[in-house]
Amino acid sequence: MSFMLTPQIHIYTESTPNPHSMKFVFNVELLPEGMSFDYTQPADGLTKEKNSPLAVALFGFEFVSRVFITTNFITLTKTESAAWEDELFGIKQYLKQYFAEKRPVFVLPDAVINEEGVSDTEIIGKIKQVLEEYVRPAVESDGGAISFHSFDEASGQVKVLLQGSCSGCPSSQMTLKAGIETLMTRMIPEVKEVVAEGV
Repeated sequence: MSFMLTPQIHIYTESTPNPHSMKFVFNVELLPEGMSFDYTQPADGLTKEKNSPLAVALFGFEFVSRVFITTNFITLTKTESAAWEDELFGIKQYLKQYFAEKRPVFVLPDAVINEEGVSDTEIIGKIKQVLEEYVRPAVESDGGAISFHSFDEASGQVKVLLQGSCSGCPSSQMTLKAGIETLMTRMIPEVKEVVAEGV
């Protein structure tokens, strides 16, 4: 008699600097390293580029206002009226059941997962390297994500996208200016300012 062992799913939670967001960390990979998807409404999870049955299902909980999924964690943002202590147990049980039933996290076309970027200029390559090596690990530890959006050579302005718990976090602007901008301008003289896109 033979049987297949499936990895036991372990989930633990971490609070984030944003009191409305909670990080759910998994012992399995949800997405390849460096990828992330941010959902602000259930319809976002139905688009071809970031189709996620799990994200849509999580919006079924009335208190969920945002879902962010990356390599090995999901950050949920709640409505102001909900309290995490009332909701955590139910969400963790739901997630464990979801994975035990081997339901899909994503239904993505291969092109989205394997997309190759166009070649970057030398400065953009340096900006992305600083974000990847120095900034991303710290931001992920707080339940969020940061990614390069654009660089204006004339003004020296770098635009970044903040996702997960960083979206709407009261301290994200201070971190962006006092931490990320200071680091970036010291390491790359061509960079004069770092701003968040869409904030």
